Amino acid sequence: MEIDPFIFRISIFILSIFVGYYVVWSVTPSLHTPLMSVTNAISSVIIVGAIVAALASNSEKIFETPSIFGFLAIILAAVNIFGGFLVTQRMLQMYKKKKK
Repeated sequence: MEIDPFIFRISIFILSIFVGYYVVWSVTPSLHTPLMSVTNAISSVIIVGAIVAALASNSEKIFETPSIFGFLAIILAAVNIFGGFLVTQRMLQMYKKKKK
């Protein structure tokens, strides 16, 4: 019996969601800022891959499946990077000494 490749990939995706959730929420606050820096770096690589996917079409049509998914990946990774910078700034503000 052979497993459908789509089912195999979707099960890996769902498993990675659960693993990512438990890894991120079990990190201590002092390690959260370096973790966000790493996820920002990963998201920047995702944006480069998404740009390649969005421009991979051979035809003149704009709305093809690779272009749409590439565009969505660019938007989601950009939101992730922007949110990561906001969280990092907030975490760094917590460690600054308050002026009296």
